[in-house]
Formats: sequence, C-alpha cells, structure tokens
Amino acid sequence: MKNTYCILMFFQLLSLTGSSESGIVGGRVAKPHSRPYMASLQVNEHHTCGGILIREDFVLTVAHCRKYVGSDGMTVVLGAHDLRKNEKSQQRIKVAEFHPHPCFNGEYDNDIMLLKLKKNATLNKYVKIIGLPKKDGKIPANINCTVAGWGATGANKPSSDVLRETTEKIQFDKECKSKWQKYFNSRHMICTKFDKKKGGVCQGDSGGPLICNSKPQGLTAFTKQDDCNDPKYPHVFTKTQFFIPWIKLVLK
Repeated sequence: MKNTYCILMFFQLLSLTGSSESGIVGGRVAKPHSRPYMASLQVNEHHTCGGILIREDFVLTVAHCRKYVGSDGMTVVLGAHDLRKNEKSQQRIKVAEFHPHPCFNGEYDNDIMLLKLKKNATLNKYVKIIGLPKKDGKIPANINCTVAGWGATGANKPSSDVLRETTEKIQFDKECKSKWQKYFNSRHMICTKFDKKKGGVCQGDSGGPLICNSKPQGLTAFTKQDDCNDPKYPHVFTKTQFFIPWIKLVLK
C-alpha cells in the first residue's frame, strides 16, 4: 500500500534548508478553551508541537514532529489553555501509534501524520472534535484565517505558556511559488501573507491548524528559518484537503 500511495502521490523530494518547522508571534491570548480541538504534543512534559483532535482516538499533526519523540514516547494534552498549570480540564493521553504519511521523506513534502491515542479522549465542553474540510473544497485567496498555538513568540524567543492566536490571509499560489520556488508545491501546500504587527506562526507551532471558515484547511509546516516574522516569506502549511483520502484510510 505504501508503494502504491507513493507512486500515485509522487512529488520531487527536496531538502528545504532555508526554512524551519514552525509559535505565534504577536497576536493575542485566545479566550480560554475557545478552541477545544487544540492539542499540545509533549515530550518529557515539554510542548513540542501542536495538533488537532479529529476523532476520539486520533490527533492530526505534521510528520516532522515525530523527530522530537524520546524514549518515553509522546503525550497528547487536550483541554489545555495554560500549559504551566495542572488544569482540571486537561486530559493527558499517551500516543500508541504514529502514522506518518508513507511518502514523507523526513523533510517537507507530504508532511502530515496521524497519532493513535492509547485511549479515547473524553469529549466535553473543554475537549471537542473538529471536522475536516471536503476533499475538493476551494480555498480562495485573500480570505482571513486563524492560526493558534503555544509556540515561540518571536525569533529566538521562548514559547508561550498560554494558547495564542492571530489571523493570516491566504496568499495566491503564484506568490508562494515565486518566494519558495521549487520547494512549494501548490497541490499539497498552501501559504499565507501576514504583517509584522499581527504576527503569525513561528517555531513550536508545527502541526497546529490554519482555520478558514471554521475548518482546518492547513497544518503549520514551515517558515523562514532565521526570522519567522519576515513578511517577505509567506508561511507554508500542509493542505489538509489534499490528504483526506489517506486520512480516511488510516481511520478505518
């Protein structure tokens, strides 16, 4: 099955040395528990990446986050707002299985992964599932979308203990291509434009969602390596809708 998928979904696999996996720069503190689908992926009780709960037993994130996993594995924290606190709303569940996309080569193409939880999450007002977009849905340029996460608040700055959010605007594919050139593939990536004042994603927000019209149209993938808040370089996201057939296959 892996070979079949990689033949059908083959793209040139390249190392993107000018970028880095992606925190929210600027923006605002999210209203506590207003995004009950958000997941903090933790290793040794430290936040490493974001993710979203798409079924009681599965979290969707990006594949490059697997490289942070230590000998103690990875824990998904649901229902959180302030990661410093032992909030009663939090549920901590170990990851039982990692399902990176079969064509992910350790770099940037096909950067998506499903995490099977060791037990089902308990759904309540703090922990909820988010629905996925349609496979063939359109994502028009210039619409405002929301990004959220506990990542870095700026280049070489610490991560945020509380969930932060801001807005970014969908960019035209041709603009993404002109900046990222051969590293941007419009079939399975989308990118956003932003300004320094509002900020956007940065290191530590990898796997967190790009929410457009209430659906997670993208997963934070990479930014410019030395300055995530440089508006000349659009932020790049894995295009969720492209991978819907594969997601459904894993969830069976």
